[in-house]
Amino acid sequence: MLYYFFDYLDKVLDVPGTGVFRYITFRSGLAIILSLLISTIFGKTIINYLRKQQIGETVRELGLQGQNEKAGTPTMGGIIIILATLVPVLLFAKIDNIYILLMIVTTVWMGIIGFLDDYIKVFKHDKEGLKGRFKVIGQIGLGLIVGTILYFHPSITVSKDTAKTKVELAQASNSVVNDVTTSGTIKVVTEKSTATTIPFFKNNEFDYASLLSWMGEGYESYAWLIFIPVVIFIITAVSNGANLTDGIDGLAAGTSAISVLALGIFAFVSGNIIFSNYLNIMYIPNIGELSIFISAFVGALVGFLWYNTYPAQVFMGDTGSLTIGGIIAVLAIAVRKELLIPVLCGIFLVENLSVVLQVSYFKYTKKKYGEGRRIFLMSPLHHHYQKKGLHESKIVTRFWIVAIFLAIFSLVSLKLR
Repeated sequence: MLYYFFDYLDKVLDVPGTGVFRYITFRSGLAIILSLLISTIFGKTIINYLRKQQIGETVRELGLQGQNEKAGTPTMGGIIIILATLVPVLLFAKIDNIYILLMIVTTVWMGIIGFLDDYIKVFKHDKEGLKGRFKVIGQIGLGLIVGTILYFHPSITVSKDTAKTKVELAQASNSVVNDVTTSGTIKVVTEKSTATTIPFFKNNEFDYASLLSWMGEGYESYAWLIFIPVVIFIITAVSNGANLTDGIDGLAAGTSAISVLALGIFAFVSGNIIFSNYLNIMYIPNIGELSIFISAFVGALVGFLWYNTYPAQVFMGDTGSLTIGGIIAVLAIAVRKELLIPVLCGIFLVENLSVVLQVSYFKYTKKKYGEGRRIFLMSPLHHHYQKKGLHESKIVTRFWIVAIFLAIFSLVSLKLR
């Protein structure tokens, strides 16, 4: 909202200094500062309210060290993350930007699903919370919305020709004529496409539509049959991965902040015609505005850690974890880096796999030997290390270090091909 106000002051009233709001970097800085202030200052008020309303965590007896001490700790702390993200975004971002609208919808949608799950656990005294099938239906619903918008919305285009040609401009800078975006002395043809990026390969663009080439002429018009299911799968997998990772103090928030920061760098360079040209990557018009959302989200996560690190004063609950996973998934898809998720979100992946392997192996051995056997002492993986006697703060710190390594390795994919 403030963007439009200062834009009016700059262009209409010609007030000196107000033009600084045009710069994404300036507004991103304001967004991360405000989100940090909201999450740390007002976060305490929200925690006190949750405690007063006795909205506390019911901890299952799992035989873990210090587990009983966490019983009654306020939950639904994901509300702090959501508010600290949305307020700066509404103030500093271009609200009419389709990517910003998409992220606002994602945040609210997944926040509602997580809130319902926490509400049932706390107020209905049902430890299972929202039934799994309803969670999946909600995730599929978001996937349909996101996939449909990304595929059909006319403002969502890409430049698949990364070898951009220098030309003489026929019109003024930053004009758009016949789907040709011009900036400076660079002309870039943009188009609707389901292309994405394959990391660590030289010719690294892959179009989902190519999977339907066997259909013959006109197969491109049916690309949504592949693209939308892929979007649904990614959103469901990543949101569930974040949910499983939220098991010990500070783990989900810390690792997520690291992954999101890397996605912010991808969004910024992909939305900048000069940087995308230099790095020889896909140019995505209007995607740079996501930097404001990402900055606010990172600030909210870091601010939340003020109260969530060991010993936690509040848990994010499914209100936070499902929202975090949904946001990361949609961000990765929007910047065409979803195939990098297994690396960038490697912590989520191994947490998911540890559960799948544990359950599958237990069922297999029970059927074959008459008794179930386990690969890990306990799943998800972080509980395995707790069972081995490691303090949870040490586990979290080491997981953060791994997440930093994975984020750096992901960023290296910009040049390592």
